[in-house]
Amino acid sequence: MPTKFVFVTGGVVSGLGKGAVAASIGKIMQFRGYKVDMIKIDPYLNVDPGTLNPIEHGEVFVCEDVWEFEPAPGYKFRIAEIDQDFGTYERFLDINMHPSNNITSGQVYLSVILKERIGEYLGKTIQVIPHITGEIKRRIRQVAERSKPDVLIVEIGGTVGDIEAMPFLEAIRQFRLENPPGHTALVHVTLVPYLSSIGQLKTKPTQHSIKELQSMGLQPDIVIARADRELPEDVKEKIALYSNIPWEAVFSDPDLETVYKLPIILEKQGLGTYLTKILGLENNIQLQEYDKWQSIVEKFVSAKGEVVIAMPGKYTMIQDSYISINEALSHAGAHLGVKVKRIFIEAEDLEEKPEKVESLIENADGILLTPGFGKRGVEGMIQAARYAIENSKPFLGICFGAQLLFIAFMRYKAGLREANSTEIDPNTPHPVVDLLPEQKSLQWFGGTMRLGAHPVKVIPGTRLYEAYKQEVIYERFRHRYHINTKYREIAENHGLVISSTDLSGNIINSIEVKGDSWIVGVQFHPEFKSRPNRPSPIYLEFIKAVTLEKKN
Repeated sequence: MPTKFVFVTGGVVSGLGKGAVAASIGKIMQFRGYKVDMIKIDPYLNVDPGTLNPIEHGEVFVCEDVWEFEPAPGYKFRIAEIDQDFGTYERFLDINMHPSNNITSGQVYLSVILKERIGEYLGKTIQVIPHITGEIKRRIRQVAERSKPDVLIVEIGGTVGDIEAMPFLEAIRQFRLENPPGHTALVHVTLVPYLSSIGQLKTKPTQHSIKELQSMGLQPDIVIARADRELPEDVKEKIALYSNIPWEAVFSDPDLETVYKLPIILEKQGLGTYLTKILGLENNIQLQEYDKWQSIVEKFVSAKGEVVIAMPGKYTMIQDSYISINEALSHAGAHLGVKVKRIFIEAEDLEEKPEKVESLIENADGILLTPGFGKRGVEGMIQAARYAIENSKPFLGICFGAQLLFIAFMRYKAGLREANSTEIDPNTPHPVVDLLPEQKSLQWFGGTMRLGAHPVKVIPGTRLYEAYKQEVIYERFRHRYHINTKYREIAENHGLVISSTDLSGNIINSIEVKGDSWIVGVQFHPEFKSRPNRPSPIYLEFIKAVTLEKKN
């Protein structure tokens, strides 16, 4: 069967949850037994989001695989860092996404410009149409050819009307014309705000958004309206009238207790039936798959009790910076029947207002020290790790958080008071955290970290082994600095446990504090592999330790 294509655009404002809608469409197609793959198009000029600040763009998601992107012969770039929406796709669909499924303006323009430089377009004037749009279409087809899905869902980042998104929308217009009817569908996700002052849902922003889309030659087949409540029928009819679609093609996307409920909500409204009709696909829903997902959702909705996790970090201004961590905590909590409440603590506040923040950490049931880069707020995060060590508070450090746990241990347990990371203090007399050897000669920052999935050798008898119950696991990494093995013996002599390394034993991948308290730091990012139906083992053990500590 030839691949069918579903394009998902967004209107009015960004941050509507377009990624969750796109993933829900994929889940709905999986309910019917179809093989699904997904593309995310990002209009920014960065080659990938690896050098973006999480405060500006949100989390950088890391794939299992590292892709050798070759925009032109003789030019290669490593890509494993991709948009955070891919985490949503992986969690909903339970598949590993390939880095080439993230198409950015940077990749597209780089490809065209480098090909021009090596003479591929000799004699031609290079223009947005047809060269940029042609490269966009080529990349979409390349994904379809590689993974051969029944349905390929393509989410276009940003908002209709953005200047940077125009070449992608034009490419989609051409793509739809080049394919026969019934091979593509266009879903537009838009906002219907509720004005409490007059007690009404207002459709005018949606009307303008759809007019903007139509002005670019794109007629939506389906409109999914985001609101804080379900849309009444008269509002749906009004949107349908101005969108030039039947009223049954308008679907409501209300606020939900858990995002994983969205495929169920859209399925009950008939989205799967309507979409398969547009695409000429059989509408044979497999109740076993539907019921399996519904039982997963029920765990999130029915969870009772609550545990509180303090999360000191550098990027707490935007919670999307930690979206995979948030979800991994929720997965573990749902599996154990508890809700996980997160208290985000700005790292600089730990330094500047320690008396105000310490009570938050003290009253939390556990501490998760978050990933990050750079020196801002670091001393505050080190003090959070020190608090966990000295007060036996359940603690999980992720990547940078694990490195800061090691620094805190070496300062306050091993007595090396000037211990630090060379990232923070290049002149520290005790570089207990240092650059990986292969990183020291690198000059480029994009795509040059230790990236993707690597084998991890787990030491039996450790808390990490209790979690995974395997001696070799694969987890995803994203780091330049690591725990310095030269300080291993000193650390172990003072009660630190090295619980895993790489296969050579030269890179320390996780640490633990010896004793009854559950204090663990991992250099890898287990949250990237956590699923609602299969929580990350280490997050599960962390929340288990937190719930036990709370009961005691």
